[in-house]
Amino acid sequence: MRYNRTMQINENLELGVINRLIVDRSTVPGLFLRALDEKDVLLPNQYVTDEMEIGSELDVFLYTDSEDRIVATTLTPKAMLGQFGFFEVVDTTRFGAFVDWGLPKDLFVPRSAQKVQFNVGDRRILYITYDEQTHRLIGEEKITKHLSHQVSDLHTNSEVDLLVMARTPMGFKVIVDHQYEGMLFHNELFEKLYTGDSKKGYVKNVRKDGNLDISLQPIGAKKGDAASEKVMALLLENDGILPYNYKSDAELIKNTFALSKKNFKRALTQLQEEGKIEVKDTGIYKKS
Repeated sequence: MRYNRTMQINENLELGVINRLIVDRSTVPGLFLRALDEKDVLLPNQYVTDEMEIGSELDVFLYTDSEDRIVATTLTPKAMLGQFGFFEVVDTTRFGAFVDWGLPKDLFVPRSAQKVQFNVGDRRILYITYDEQTHRLIGEEKITKHLSHQVSDLHTNSEVDLLVMARTPMGFKVIVDHQYEGMLFHNELFEKLYTGDSKKGYVKNVRKDGNLDISLQPIGAKKGDAASEKVMALLLENDGILPYNYKSDAELIKNTFALSKKNFKRALTQLQEEGKIEVKDTGIYKKS
């Protein structure tokens, strides 16, 4: 798990998030890590490495094992407490379902927290929350109540993390920074998106209702520059040759470059003027 120098050692053990703890002692089942309040937690042997010494600091995720004991891991789950993620259903019971969230113990989703019944193989967007009754982390599919409409920390061109939530007639609803709801509009998209995709985006507008208009490109960026960068990146990935030109089919261009035909042609012209490529009937060739 990545060492974050800005983190401080935890005052106490916090379930569902990354904790910075001190390696306290070594035992047969593994290392015990402690917080500043002297409470400790086991890091099982399967996660212990030779670099972990007594007195050193370690970043770990805390969750409960199959016997409801708090345990540490150096693995990072697909989502942590207070976050949203896209999960596959791996088992179902009459009480609920279990989803794979990247840890040895699967995440439980109670039947009461499901919108519709889960089936093995389903993939669902869930919110990770703490169940006060069982004192466990659980998943919840009823996610809209966890999205805020009080946007105070974002402005035009703020870079944000996106999780694609659902397709609508206007575009794709997205979860923004695990806090807000946003929209990517169809007429501004030149790549295929699917529910559960994670993307970087930029705030276009904060609407009066607290929802956000989002773009996948920085606001104010020159389209030609962004498009030419995409073309050059694909050229480099394909040994400097691509079988496309000005006459290539628009749908093929969209699927390959995530660009409109207009922006693609503009990029080719710009790159030729800069002496970086040559365009022939047989394709695009990178100049050395």
